[in-house]
Amino acid sequence: MDIIFLRGLEIETIIGIYEWERELKQTVILDLEMATDIRPAAETDDIEHTVDYKAVAKRLIHFVENSDFYLVETLAEKIAQLILEEFSVPWVKLTLNKKGAIRGASDVGIIIERGRRPDA
Repeated sequence: MDIIFLRGLEIETIIGIYEWERELKQTVILDLEMATDIRPAAETDDIEHTVDYKAVAKRLIHFVENSDFYLVETLAEKIAQLILEEFSVPWVKLTLNKKGAIRGASDVGIIIERGRRPDA
């Protein structure tokens, strides 16, 4: 299996459990790895035969900017579901970084891996 990746995608959104977090957009940074087979795209030199990472980025920007979750766990799970369902990849690894959420820590966040169910 091959991996298409997208790193450092910064998106502003409402995320957090505290009152001030519900009123002020914060930056989340996404790193993605998506499993696919790039051979059909390599053979045809056609974007239709691969995961279009620009389309993925645009969809995620729209989704995350318009989201309003309390937990990064929820946001990460919803992003993974979206990628699996809308871009038909069998597996995704997502790092969601809520930079600056903890004083003294450079990074804080979550890493999840999800795969499509065999019957999906």
